[in-house]
Amino acid sequence: MAHSKNYKYVFLDLDDTIWDFHTNARLAMKDMFDDRGLIRYFENFDQFFDIYARRNIELWELYGKGEITKEYLSKERFLYPLSKMGVTDEALAAEIGQHYLDNLPTKTALMPHAIELLDYLTEKKYPLTIISNGFVEVQYRKMRSSGIEHYFKHIVLSEAAGALKPDKQIFEYALELNVAKPNEAIMIGDSYAADIVGAINVGIDSVFYPLHYPENSDKPECTHMIRSLREVMTIL
Repeated sequence: MAHSKNYKYVFLDLDDTIWDFHTNARLAMKDMFDDRGLIRYFENFDQFFDIYARRNIELWELYGKGEITKEYLSKERFLYPLSKMGVTDEALAAEIGQHYLDNLPTKTALMPHAIELLDYLTEKKYPLTIISNGFVEVQYRKMRSSGIEHYFKHIVLSEAAGALKPDKQIFEYALELNVAKPNEAIMIGDSYAADIVGAINVGIDSVFYPLHYPENSDKPECTHMIRSLREVMTIL
């Protein structure tokens, strides 16, 4: 454990840090797959989901680098699995994309110990700020559905901040909102490229909460790395 510093502000990522994106996306996708009868194009749901998920990760990376637009990402991630099955119906891709986006934020699975951590940080009087690259219309609904919106003093989304993590601008925007100095804040997130590199870029300490904890010795650069959100309570 690195030494404990006197942090005053806690910044958190939303998807796969607090809100269980992986579980919720799969549930929402299965609903959409069944409702739209996509079984007629695919062997089963898993085949569709695997093709979708791989392409979705690539598209979010491109979006994060500013190489594609939100509109392109939204369309392409559903057109891609259909096109793999020889279906080039853009209208259908748009419909299933909308169905998924409408349904996703109604799902309420949170990461293990998320509520416990939010209660703990609130009790310790840390002002909490979400910093997320997710879409405005979806992120607020996710937080409301899962009953966590009230924990956060500020919600900083890339569309509103005019920059995506790991850009310094979105972190500087969060610091300004809190009237905080970089050394007074700590960032907790699951994405090394977005959350941890972003925090390092602006001189904020970081807690890396990877989906798959690396067992090898070459641990990535970060202030802390955790297997469980409960460990944050020993850091703060």
